[in-house]
Amino acid sequence: MNTLIFRTVAPFLTALMILFSIFVLLRGHNEPGGGFIGGLIAASAFAIYGIAFGVQAVRRALWFHPMSIAGAGLMLSCLSGLVSAAFGVPFMTGLWIYPNVFGVEVPLATVMSFDVGVYLVVVGAITSIALALEEREND
Repeated sequence: MNTLIFRTVAPFLTALMILFSIFVLLRGHNEPGGGFIGGLIAASAFAIYGIAFGVQAVRRALWFHPMSIAGAGLMLSCLSGLVSAAFGVPFMTGLWIYPNVFGVEVPLATVMSFDVGVYLVVVGAITSIALALEEREND
């Protein structure tokens, strides 16, 4: 299925799916969606790109090893929970701050950093699995 049309459309489809996965990640803070669903969409985008151009092209596009991405996400998720413990509230209790950015109050929460961590764990783990399966298939 590695046709000229597929190889032509794959980069655009990959970029669109990654943008949509970020939208789902950010939307999931207040509505259905979140880090897990967004991560699955992004991993699917990398899988499509890998089918079109091969495993090495995906590895070059990612810059980091997929398991390093998953590890960073796991660390971010754990740190999000530990922040609440540092403030004397139970582990994984959501905390908010409201910094002013260019005169606009922007709410930031440990819940959002936890979702980003989950997103990175899912993207890293699923992409690593997909790349390993693709490499095995090509051998």
